Amino acid sequence: MEAKRIQTPLRDDVLRHLRMGERVFLSGYIYTARDAAHKRMTEALRSGEGLPIDIKGQVIYYAGPAPAKPGTPIGSIGPTTSGRMDRYTPTLLSMGLKGMIGKGKRSQEVIAAIKANKAVYFGATGGAAVLLAKRVKASRAVAYKDLGPEAIYELLVEDFPLIVVIDCEGNDLYSVGPQRWSSAGGEDV
Repeated sequence: MEAKRIQTPLRDDVLRHLRMGERVFLSGYIYTARDAAHKRMTEALRSGEGLPIDIKGQVIYYAGPAPAKPGTPIGSIGPTTSGRMDRYTPTLLSMGLKGMIGKGKRSQEVIAAIKANKAVYFGATGGAAVLLAKRVKASRAVAYKDLGPEAIYELLVEDFPLIVVIDCEGNDLYSVGPQRWSSAGGEDV
């Protein structure tokens, strides 16, 4: 199956055609945010402030980039464990966030919020941080710069390789994949 090419900002008509397990190449602007940035965004919302970025239709990559080497826009940038952001995710999805990139399982609450808000959770290959950095064409810190690598960065990516882990219908590769494998008796599916 050939990988689909998609662009940010993500649109509902594109997301509704993505299926769990499909490979995609994502191009356009995405934002990084890890634990500390998510905590600050939540605190800002609780105090009545707005978010430092407009997340409608956007993608957040759970990553903290390493410093860029001379002549490169960014250093290594691999995914972090997504479950650490689960307590913040439903709120951001309800505000228009359409995609997340990370690694690992998501909670049932997050899966329900993905389905309710017609969003998608993508997986990036852990251990391939140097290769993923080659798909980043530009990078700049846009919020919470005092957090260093945990600041929110805007990245311009081209053909960023991903897998649809949870589609907008709530189908979860981490649940369905092993079920399919075990029901096939160990044969290729």
